[in-house]
Amino acid sequence: MTADRAPALDLDQPLPRIAAGDQAAFAEWMRGAEPCIRDSLRSFAATVDVEAAVQETLLRVWQVAPRFVPDGRENGLLRLAIRIGRNFAISQLRRRRLEPALIEALEADAQAAEDSALAPARASDPLLRRRIAECLRRLPRQPGRALAARLDRGGFEPDETLAAGLRMRRNTFLQNITRARKLLAACLERHGVDLAMELG
Repeated sequence: MTADRAPALDLDQPLPRIAAGDQAAFAEWMRGAEPCIRDSLRSFAATVDVEAAVQETLLRVWQVAPRFVPDGRENGLLRLAIRIGRNFAISQLRRRRLEPALIEALEADAQAAEDSALAPARASDPLLRRRIAECLRRLPRQPGRALAARLDRGGFEPDETLAAGLRMRRNTFLQNITRARKLLAACLERHGVDLAMELG
């Protein structure tokens, strides 16, 4: 999920009313939260019924909201909802006994979406952009092609389609994505980029 889809304000404002069972307050929260939850499940679109996952997530959030304890950070209930949605999707994949490598890759994508969902928009850093571009150019051919395909489509095209376009099996495509991410992270760290700070 990109930062421009993140809520412009703290959706936790009606939380006391939600905890008290106010359905109108929950509907207000849902209007802001649902697009973010849906976006956070985008990596599962080809393997899980995302609409069902969103609806199940909202139902579970409504059930746990009276016991939810905010941690002092903004959008605590939304962060919980995104985690619930991700865990629900992963449990569906495990029930279908899909390959562990596939589940691991999809879980990594979903975790990245969760991490970026509420990240504040920051001014672009030209030096960082150059470092990223340089590290992308240094990727081996197949991981580089896979990651470029994913980035070019902005996450809106299923991995099966991307893999077919590259004449790769889906599992091979996902393995290349995982390898590309690791190599990209290592390259950036060698150039002195503090990933924890940049992504924090």
